[in-house]
Amino acid sequence: MNMSAANVTVVLQYRDSFTKAVTKNVIVVVIGISINFINANLIHTFRKHQIFNMNPRYILFIHLVVNDMIQMTLTIILFVVSYTIYKLNVSICCIFILIALFTTENTPLNLACMAVECYIAICLPLRHVQICTVKRTLMLIGLIWMTSMLSVLPDLFITLATEPLDFFHSRVFCLRQTAFPHPLIVQKRDITYSLFLVIVWITIFYTYFKILFTAKTANKDAKKARNTIMLHGFQLLLCMTTYVAPQLLKVLQQWFPKNSADFLFTYYITVQVLPRSISPIIYGIRDNTFRKYLKKYLLCKVSKP
Repeated sequence: MNMSAANVTVVLQYRDSFTKAVTKNVIVVVIGISINFINANLIHTFRKHQIFNMNPRYILFIHLVVNDMIQMTLTIILFVVSYTIYKLNVSICCIFILIALFTTENTPLNLACMAVECYIAICLPLRHVQICTVKRTLMLIGLIWMTSMLSVLPDLFITLATEPLDFFHSRVFCLRQTAFPHPLIVQKRDITYSLFLVIVWITIFYTYFKILFTAKTANKDAKKARNTIMLHGFQLLLCMTTYVAPQLLKVLQQWFPKNSADFLFTYYITVQVLPRSISPIIYGIRDNTFRKYLKKYLLCKVSKP
């Protein structure tokens, strides 16, 4: 898998011992299944109750959850493959890498959109209903995917134009740089990530500080937004390291080549797993409305047997 999409597969000049490899795989699989189970229950609760289907905030949230589930599943598969099968057909690897990149780049963009929605709800409450409609929210989700695709698909087009057909029938260790090896792709990635970094952080800083300022001077409901905002900020901070991680990991691997596997494993847990465990906390536990319906669903599920 690719480093920018949080692959925890490693430079295999220094491979893990059998015990260490098994331990890492068990940790990743158990955490991933646990998070996906919780997220699956959140999605089911969302689908069962109309109150969420008509609320732009919950629509954006459930899109984030579905995106996280896809990304988490792919990274787990590629992590396990890196220790078992080791090499994949390039065509299959390209598909995995592309989807992983789409979902990885979607997350910061989705969080930025949620910040804007939160800003409108708190700072412009009288216009919230007119601005944040279900139709516009669905169009915004489509725009998020289109933006990610425009960022990622050139990798595939450049590879198709520069590599021979035999390359796509060969087998490689599945990394972004092995699936899409042209040097131009690295330059494009750095430019794209820098642009995303600037746009998303400007959006986050502006909306969050406006909300924090409003929350300090407004009613009790507005003040409750502060803790949620801080969690979103922490979640986004972890996700945004996706944009600077390739350069950081490259430096660390040059300085400490024998610890490359551990650096990548730590990076995966910190940047990919941890942010995806925050979403269920924000909306599955802290949000009063969602928690009420989620508890009803879980209690009904337990009582039926």
